[in-house]
Amino acid sequence: MSYLSDAKPLSLNDFRKMKAAGEKLAMVTAYDASFAQLLEAEGAEILLVGDSLGNVVQGRDSTVAVTMRDMVYHVECVARGARRAMVIGDLPFGSYQESREQALRNACQLMAAGARMVKLEGGAFMAETVAFMVERGVPVCAHIGLTPQSVHQLGGYRVQGRTDAGARQLKADALALEQAGASMVVLEMVPASLAGELTAAAKTMATIGIGAGPLCDGQVLVLHDMLGVYPGKKARFQKDFMAENGSIAAAIAAYVKAVKAGQFPAAEHSY
Repeated sequence: MSYLSDAKPLSLNDFRKMKAAGEKLAMVTAYDASFAQLLEAEGAEILLVGDSLGNVVQGRDSTVAVTMRDMVYHVECVARGARRAMVIGDLPFGSYQESREQALRNACQLMAAGARMVKLEGGAFMAETVAFMVERGVPVCAHIGLTPQSVHQLGGYRVQGRTDAGARQLKADALALEQAGASMVVLEMVPASLAGELTAAAKTMATIGIGAGPLCDGQVLVLHDMLGVYPGKKARFQKDFMAENGSIAAAIAAYVKAVKAGQFPAAEHSY
Protein backbone atom coordinates (compact mmCIF):
# COMPACT_ATOMS: atom_id res chain seq x y z
CA MET A 1 0.00 0.00 0.00
CA SER A 2 1.41 3.40 -0.94
CA TYR A 3 1.60 6.32 1.44
CA LEU A 4 -0.94 9.00 0.51
CA SER A 5 -0.40 12.25 2.38
CA ASP A 6 -3.74 13.62 1.20
CA ALA A 7 -5.78 10.52 2.12
CA LYS A 8 -8.90 11.24 4.13
CA PRO A 9 -8.39 10.51 7.86
CA LEU A 10 -10.22 7.45 9.12
CA SER A 11 -13.14 8.26 11.41
CA LEU A 12 -15.10 6.52 14.13
CA ASN A 13 -17.88 6.07 11.60
CA ASP A 14 -15.46 4.21 9.31
CA PHE A 15 -14.59 1.83 12.14
CA ARG A 16 -18.25 1.23 12.96
CA LYS A 17 -18.87 0.32 9.32
CA MET A 18 -15.87 -2.02 9.36
CA LYS A 19 -17.14 -3.75 12.49
CA ALA A 20 -20.60 -4.16 10.97
CA ALA A 21 -19.07 -5.59 7.79
CA GLY A 22 -16.81 -7.98 9.70
CA GLU A 23 -13.63 -6.29 8.42
CA LYS A 24 -10.81 -6.63 10.95
CA LEU A 25 -9.04 -3.55 12.33
CA ALA A 26 -5.23 -3.49 12.45
CA MET A 27 -3.74 -1.52 15.35
CA VAL A 28 -0.04 -1.19 16.22
CA THR A 29 1.71 0.88 18.86
CA ALA A 30 3.81 3.80 17.61
CA TYR A 31 6.09 6.25 19.38
CA ASP A 32 7.65 8.45 16.66
CA ALA A 33 6.89 10.13 13.32
CA SER A 34 8.98 7.84 11.10
CA PHE A 35 7.32 4.65 12.27
CA ALA A 36 3.92 6.33 12.22
CA GLN A 37 4.34 7.07 8.52
CA LEU A 38 5.64 3.58 7.75
CA LEU A 39 2.90 1.81 9.74
CA GLU A 40 0.25 3.86 8.00
CA ALA A 41 1.80 3.22 4.58
CA GLU A 42 1.66 -0.53 5.16
CA GLY A 43 -2.01 -0.51 6.11
CA ALA A 44 -2.27 -0.04 9.88
CA GLU A 45 -5.49 1.88 10.48
CA ILE A 46 -4.95 2.70 14.16
CA LEU A 47 -1.75 3.88 15.84
CA LEU A 48 -1.74 3.54 19.62
CA VAL A 49 0.73 5.78 21.39
CA GLY A 50 0.87 3.41 24.31
CA ASP A 51 2.29 3.87 27.76
CA SER A 52 4.11 0.67 26.79
CA LEU A 53 6.79 3.19 25.84
CA GLY A 54 7.79 2.88 29.48
CA ASN A 55 8.94 -0.68 28.74
CA VAL A 56 10.17 -0.60 25.15
CA VAL A 57 11.51 2.97 24.90
CA GLN A 58 12.45 3.90 28.45
CA GLY A 59 13.54 0.44 29.64
CA ARG A 60 11.29 0.34 32.71
CA ASP A 61 9.85 -2.79 34.32
CA SER A 62 6.28 -1.50 34.08
CA THR A 63 4.22 1.36 32.68
CA VAL A 64 3.40 3.04 35.99
CA ALA A 65 6.23 5.61 35.88
CA VAL A 66 5.20 7.04 32.49
CA THR A 67 4.09 10.66 32.82
CA MET A 68 1.72 12.97 30.97
CA ARG A 69 4.76 14.87 29.72
CA ASP A 70 6.07 11.64 28.17
CA MET A 71 2.72 10.89 26.55
CA VAL A 72 2.19 14.39 25.15
CA TYR A 73 5.67 14.35 23.59
CA HIS A 74 5.21 10.98 21.88
CA VAL A 75 1.67 11.77 20.73
CA GLU A 76 3.01 14.94 19.10
CA CYS A 77 5.70 12.91 17.33
CA VAL A 78 3.31 10.24 16.04
CA ALA A 79 0.68 12.76 14.96
CA ARG A 80 3.25 14.50 12.75
CA GLY A 81 3.81 11.26 10.85
CA ALA A 82 0.20 10.12 10.55
CA ARG A 83 -2.27 11.45 8.01
CA ARG A 84 -4.92 8.77 7.59
CA ALA A 85 -4.57 6.48 10.60
CA MET A 86 -6.44 7.12 13.84
CA VAL A 87 -3.98 8.18 16.56
CA ILE A 88 -4.93 7.08 20.08
CA GLY A 89 -3.07 8.36 23.14
CA ASP A 90 -2.85 6.46 26.42
CA LEU A 91 -3.73 8.27 29.62
CA PRO A 92 -0.88 7.20 31.94
CA PHE A 93 -1.17 5.90 35.48
CA GLY A 94 -2.37 8.56 37.92
CA SER A 95 -3.63 10.94 35.22
CA TYR A 96 -7.34 10.01 35.30
CA GLN A 97 -8.15 7.96 38.42
CA GLU A 98 -8.58 10.91 40.80
CA SER A 99 -11.69 12.40 39.20
CA ARG A 100 -13.53 12.70 35.92
CA GLU A 101 -12.43 16.34 35.74
CA GLN A 102 -8.79 15.29 36.03
CA ALA A 103 -9.34 12.72 33.29
CA LEU A 104 -10.90 15.31 30.97
CA ARG A 105 -8.13 17.82 31.63
CA ASN A 106 -5.41 15.34 30.71
CA ALA A 107 -7.37 13.89 27.80
CA CYS A 108 -7.60 17.39 26.36
CA GLN A 109 -3.81 17.66 26.53
CA LEU A 110 -3.45 14.51 24.44
CA MET A 111 -6.08 15.70 21.97
CA ALA A 112 -4.33 19.05 21.63
CA ALA A 113 -1.08 17.15 20.98
CA GLY A 114 -2.67 15.35 18.03
CA ALA A 115 -4.54 12.32 19.38
CA ARG A 116 -8.02 11.75 18.00
CA MET A 117 -9.01 9.38 20.80
CA VAL A 118 -7.71 8.60 24.28
CA LYS A 119 -7.40 5.26 26.04
CA LEU A 120 -7.83 4.49 29.71
CA GLU A 121 -7.82 1.30 31.74
CA GLY A 122 -10.62 0.03 33.97
CA GLY A 123 -14.04 -1.55 33.87
CA ALA A 124 -17.50 -0.48 34.99
CA PHE A 125 -16.09 1.75 37.73
CA MET A 126 -14.67 3.98 34.97
CA ALA A 127 -18.00 4.25 33.08
CA GLU A 128 -18.93 7.60 34.65
CA THR A 129 -15.56 9.05 33.65
CA VAL A 130 -15.92 7.69 30.12
CA ALA A 131 -19.40 9.20 29.75
CA PHE A 132 -18.18 12.54 31.12
CA MET A 133 -15.44 12.75 28.49
CA VAL A 134 -17.54 11.47 25.58
CA GLU A 135 -20.28 14.00 26.35
CA ARG A 136 -17.61 16.70 26.06
CA GLY A 137 -16.27 15.60 22.71
CA VAL A 138 -13.43 13.25 23.65
CA PRO A 139 -13.65 9.80 21.98
CA VAL A 140 -12.60 7.01 24.34
CA CYS A 141 -11.02 3.59 23.92
CA ALA A 142 -11.43 1.51 27.08
CA HIS A 143 -9.12 -1.31 28.23
CA ILE A 144 -10.20 -4.33 30.30
CA GLY A 145 -8.91 -7.80 31.11
CA LEU A 146 -5.24 -7.60 32.04
CA THR A 147 -4.66 -3.91 32.72
CA PRO A 148 -0.89 -3.25 32.90
CA GLN A 149 -1.21 -0.14 35.07
CA SER A 150 -2.81 -2.35 37.74
CA VAL A 151 -0.33 -5.21 37.42
CA HIS A 152 0.83 -4.89 41.03
CA GLN A 153 -2.73 -5.04 42.34
CA LEU A 154 -3.54 -7.98 40.04
CA GLY A 155 -0.53 -9.91 41.27
CA GLY A 156 1.29 -10.11 37.95
CA TYR A 157 0.59 -10.57 34.25
CA ARG A 158 -2.18 -13.17 34.43
CA VAL A 159 -5.05 -14.15 32.15
CA GLN A 160 -8.31 -12.56 33.31
CA GLY A 161 -11.86 -13.94 33.11
CA ARG A 162 -11.08 -17.63 33.47
CA THR A 163 -13.47 -18.14 36.38
CA ASP A 164 -17.25 -17.79 36.12
CA ALA A 165 -17.13 -14.76 38.40
CA GLY A 166 -14.31 -13.21 36.40
CA ALA A 167 -16.15 -13.75 33.12
CA ARG A 168 -19.34 -12.19 34.51
CA GLN A 169 -17.38 -9.16 35.67
CA LEU A 170 -15.77 -8.64 32.27
CA LYS A 171 -19.16 -8.91 30.57
CA ALA A 172 -20.56 -6.33 32.98
CA ASP A 173 -17.54 -4.10 32.42
CA ALA A 174 -17.85 -4.23 28.64
CA LEU A 175 -21.58 -3.49 28.72
CA ALA A 176 -21.14 -0.54 31.09
CA LEU A 177 -18.33 0.94 28.98
CA GLU A 178 -20.31 0.62 25.75
CA GLN A 179 -23.35 2.23 27.36
CA ALA A 180 -21.09 5.05 28.59
CA GLY A 181 -20.07 5.75 25.00
CA ALA A 182 -16.68 4.06 24.57
CA SER A 183 -15.99 3.60 20.86
CA MET A 184 -13.44 0.81 21.32
CA VAL A 185 -12.25 -1.53 24.03
CA VAL A 186 -8.92 -3.35 24.24
CA LEU A 187 -9.31 -6.89 25.59
CA GLU A 188 -5.97 -8.04 26.98
CA MET A 189 -5.18 -11.62 28.03
CA VAL A 190 -8.78 -12.82 27.98
CA PRO A 191 -9.83 -16.37 26.99
CA ALA A 192 -10.65 -16.47 23.27
CA SER A 193 -14.16 -17.83 23.78
CA LEU A 194 -15.04 -15.06 26.25
CA ALA A 195 -13.58 -12.40 23.93
CA GLY A 196 -15.80 -13.77 21.19
CA GLU A 197 -18.86 -13.41 23.41
CA LEU A 198 -17.93 -9.84 24.30
CA THR A 199 -17.40 -8.98 20.64
CA ALA A 200 -20.77 -10.43 19.62
CA ALA A 201 -22.52 -8.58 22.45
CA ALA A 202 -20.99 -5.19 21.60
CA LYS A 203 -23.18 -3.48 19.03
CA THR A 204 -21.30 -0.22 18.48
CA MET A 205 -18.04 -0.65 20.42
CA ALA A 206 -15.20 -2.34 18.50
CA THR A 207 -13.18 -4.92 20.43
CA ILE A 208 -9.40 -4.94 19.92
CA GLY A 209 -7.64 -8.07 21.13
CA ILE A 210 -4.16 -8.66 22.47
CA GLY A 211 -3.94 -12.18 23.77
CA ALA A 212 -7.72 -12.47 23.36
CA GLY A 213 -8.02 -14.78 20.35
CA PRO A 214 -9.11 -14.26 16.74
CA LEU A 215 -12.79 -13.39 17.29
CA CYS A 216 -12.25 -9.74 18.22
CA ASP A 217 -13.05 -6.93 15.77
CA GLY A 218 -9.34 -6.14 15.52
CA GLN A 219 -5.91 -6.81 16.94
CA VAL A 220 -3.08 -4.80 18.44
CA LEU A 221 0.58 -5.60 19.00
CA VAL A 222 3.41 -3.58 20.50
CA LEU A 223 5.63 -2.50 17.60
CA HIS A 224 8.84 -3.77 19.20
CA ASP A 225 7.28 -7.19 19.86
CA MET A 226 6.03 -7.42 16.27
CA LEU A 227 9.56 -6.68 15.00
CA GLY A 228 11.28 -8.96 17.53
CA VAL A 229 13.54 -6.23 18.91
CA TYR A 230 12.34 -6.07 22.53
CA PRO A 231 14.68 -8.16 24.71
CA GLY A 232 12.19 -8.75 27.54
CA LYS A 233 10.22 -11.88 28.32
CA LYS A 234 8.01 -12.95 25.43
CA ALA A 235 4.28 -13.34 26.05
CA ARG A 236 2.28 -16.10 24.41
CA PHE A 237 0.29 -13.68 22.29
CA GLN A 238 3.34 -12.11 20.65
CA LYS A 239 4.62 -13.00 17.19
CA ASP A 240 7.87 -11.85 15.60
CA PHE A 241 6.82 -10.94 12.06
CA MET A 242 10.38 -9.88 11.17
CA ALA A 243 11.56 -13.49 11.45
CA GLU A 244 9.71 -14.45 8.27
CA ASN A 245 10.10 -11.22 6.30
CA GLY A 246 13.05 -9.39 4.85
CA SER A 247 12.36 -5.84 5.97
CA ILE A 248 10.50 -3.81 8.56
CA ALA A 249 7.98 -2.68 5.94
CA ALA A 250 7.37 -6.29 4.85
CA ALA A 251 6.92 -7.38 8.48
CA ILE A 252 4.32 -4.67 9.10
CA ALA A 253 2.51 -5.56 5.88
CA ALA A 254 2.52 -9.25 6.85
CA TYR A 255 1.03 -8.42 10.25
CA VAL A 256 -1.74 -6.30 8.73
CA LYS A 257 -2.50 -8.98 6.13
CA ALA A 258 -2.63 -11.72 8.79
CA VAL A 259 -4.99 -9.68 10.97
CA LYS A 260 -7.24 -8.83 8.03
CA ALA A 261 -7.39 -12.48 6.96
CA GLY A 262 -8.14 -13.72 10.47
CA GLN A 263 -4.88 -15.71 10.48
CA PHE A 264 -3.43 -13.87 13.46
CA PRO A 265 -3.72 -14.58 16.26
CA ALA A 266 -3.65 -18.34 15.77
CA ALA A 267 -4.43 -20.91 18.45
CA GLU A 268 -0.86 -20.83 19.79
CA HIS A 269 -1.20 -17.10 20.49
CA SER A 270 -4.52 -17.41 22.35
CA TYR A 271 -5.68 -18.53 25.79
